[in-house]
Formats: sequence, structure tokens, C-alpha cells
Amino acid sequence: MATVTRENIGLLNDKLTVTVAKEDYLPSFEASLKKYAKSANIPGFRKGMVPAGLIKKMYGQGAFADEVLRTIEKSLTDYLQKEQLDIFAQPLPLETDSSKIDMNNATDYSFAFEVGLRPAFEVDLAGIKVTRFVIDVTDAMIEEEVNRLQIRNGNMTEPEAVSTDEDVLNVEFTETDAAGVVVEGGITKANSLLVKYFNEATRPGLMGKKKDDTIQIQLATAFDEKEREWIISDLGLDKNEAGVADKYFTLTITKVGLVEKAELNAEFYEKVYTGRNIATEEDFRNEVKAEIEAYYKSQSSNQLQDQIYHHLTDHISMEFPQGFLKRWLQNGDEKRKTAEEAEAEYPAFESQLKWSLISSKLINENNITAEPSEIMDFARQQIMGYMGGQGMGAEAAPWMDEYVNRMMKDKKFVEETYIRVQTGKLFAFMETQVTPTEESISAEAFAEKVHNHHH
Repeated sequence: MATVTRENIGLLNDKLTVTVAKEDYLPSFEASLKKYAKSANIPGFRKGMVPAGLIKKMYGQGAFADEVLRTIEKSLTDYLQKEQLDIFAQPLPLETDSSKIDMNNATDYSFAFEVGLRPAFEVDLAGIKVTRFVIDVTDAMIEEEVNRLQIRNGNMTEPEAVSTDEDVLNVEFTETDAAGVVVEGGITKANSLLVKYFNEATRPGLMGKKKDDTIQIQLATAFDEKEREWIISDLGLDKNEAGVADKYFTLTITKVGLVEKAELNAEFYEKVYTGRNIATEEDFRNEVKAEIEAYYKSQSSNQLQDQIYHHLTDHISMEFPQGFLKRWLQNGDEKRKTAEEAEAEYPAFESQLKWSLISSKLINENNITAEPSEIMDFARQQIMGYMGGQGMGAEAAPWMDEYVNRMMKDKKFVEETYIRVQTGKLFAFMETQVTPTEESISAEAFAEKVHNHHH
């Protein structure tokens, strides 16, 4: 009868030795030879009439080794299930000479494996101290959003000449030297810029310019830092490269445009907020305020969840079988890694593993799952995101349902979406388990806080 012995060889690291006797595998080996005899197609012999000795000579050693190893594997699996060992990944075989498996020497065989045991830990969500930031929505923020919506829903016109900071310039960048001589093999790139993207010192020189007019600029002196960085990027340059901001360009105006802002009237209100029956400017501004508040409430919730995540990963103490995990990193994948590669990858791997253990514990203890209907809702939201929310009326329902049903047949999509939905529900659950301290904060200060802690 097969036996399994367990020996501790390190922190959360055990060695399992599986020993099988010949009576454990010989019956299966003999049965497999009979199957070979029935199906073997060997010239000179009728099917099923090949002598047993020949079958054993041709297939015996391979079949023998297969049955020994299969018996070893089954015995190990049965042991793990019976003992309910909470292990990482799969057992790793220790160095064993499999060539010792000899059909002509049926005897007891032993194979050793090492396992990494998961650490025990507790999660106390109620004891977490976090802050919920309440973002102040100012009149200036409302005015800026109203202005953005007016421009977005306005009409594009083509004035003869540049006259305001809101004019749009379609331009052709052509790289030159300081004297305006075109650089051979230099950069040529079309772009579209608002006049207000240029710095205050450059804008007066643009006023009155018309189609086909040109202006000579140097990136460092024509744009402030924020605008200069994205223009440098759009030109295919590296902002960190020495001297890149000192480059000169001739800008040829190919078109002057101006968006005439939409008027604040009932037609505009209905276009922006369809079906909300907004009749007055005051009601419209209140709706804009509510939308901004909802956006920042969502952002504040995300930031709160981020605090919870960091508290859990930073304050829950866990020990890991590092030696086993590093060996698993080396050998556990199809593409083997060197010891140096595994060592370099280990810190990030352990950090991810820690969160995986915490999240799995919370998910299992609180029965957090993703229902098929939630996966389908996610698919619909994704489609609406692709469509920009346009054309999503009742008439779109039939093709929407058909497309969603097609997505639900994609196993990879369903598996990935299940994890995303389940993870979202986990964070939402954790948020309900803490009692945060509220703190008012400006939008600028909140944005800086999020930016400084982005990951």
C-alpha cells in the first residue's frame, strides 16, 4: 500500500515522500500491456494476436514507468486532499533519478516533493483608519464645465483671420534652424492647436494671421511647460533629451477655425441632458453641479479604497516560504528562469501574492461572487463606452443583446470579467466595513494627492 511521509524542511516548507509498493502499480501495468496487445498493429501478426513477450519488449518499459509515476501522482493527490494541506501552486519534485524505474526489477519506489504552505493571518477591516475626502465644487468649476459643454455642442466656423485666444489653428510644423532655414531630414508634422495653448508672449504675434501665413517659433519660448511637453511628445521627440526644447520650427497655418459656443437655451439643455426636462439656466447649472459632485464622489471612493488596500498590505504581517517560492518561480512555468531572474522578480511577486491571499480570504469568508447578469451588464457598459454612449436608445437593444450574447461565449472574456466584477464588489464591500473620517478638500489639492500616490 502506498505511503506518504511528511517532513518539515524550512519555514512553511515541507517535504513529502511518496512510496509505492509493487502491488500498488503492477495490476495496472499488466492491464495496460493487455490493452497494447489488443490494439497493436505489428507487421506479421494479426491484430490482437501479438505474443505477450514481444508486446512487453516493445512497450513494457514505457508502460511500466508510466504506471509507477501515475500511481505516485495519485497517491500524492489523495494525500493532499485527505490532509487538506493549504499549499501554494503545485508540489515541486525534488531531484530524483527516474531511470531507476526498471520493469525487470519491480520493487518499492519512492519519490520526494516539496510543498510551500500558505501562512495563517487575520483581517480586521473595522480597525482600519481612513479618510474620505469631500471635494468642494466651486462656482468656477461649474462655470468651466458649462463653458466646455457649450464649446463641445457649438458650431465650427472658419473666420478669415485669427482674432481670439479661442481660435483653432491647423498648422504644419517644419523644423528649421534659428535663421528659419529648413533642416534637411528634419521633422514635419501637422497639428491642431488652440491659440491659448501658446504662451502669453507669443499670442499677440498670431493675431491677424490668415490661412497660408507662417510664424517662426522656438519650442522653449513659444509654449509654457505643460503645453510644451505634449507638443514635444506629439512631434515624436523625447522631452528628457538635452536641447530638444531649443528646436526651431516654422508653423504654416493651413486653416483658422472658431467654435461658436451653443446658446444657453432649452434646446441646448435637452441636447446635453436628454429627457431631464430642464427649462432654466439655474436648473441646468444645478444639474452640472450634481454631475461634478457625482464624479468626485466616485473619485473619492476610489481613493478611499486605495487607502484600505495599502493599510491591509502594509499592516498585515505574513511569513512566506521564500526558498520554495523562488524555486517555483524558476521551474513552475513553461519557460524556466535562472536563479538570478527569480531573485530579481521575487519582491514584486511576493507583494502580489500577499494581496492575492488577503483578497481571496475576504472573498471566501464573505461569499463575494459575480453573477452572470453582472457580467452581461459589464459587457453592455463596455459596448456603450466604445460607442461613446451614442445611439443607445431602445432601437439599439436587439443588436446590443446579440453582441453581448456573443461576448458571453468567449471564455477568456467571461473569466477576466468575472475577476474584474468580483474585485470591484470586494472593494465596495470593504468600503462599507470601515468608518472613515471626512475631510473637505479642494479639487486641486485632491488631484495632487491622487497624482502623488498614483499606482
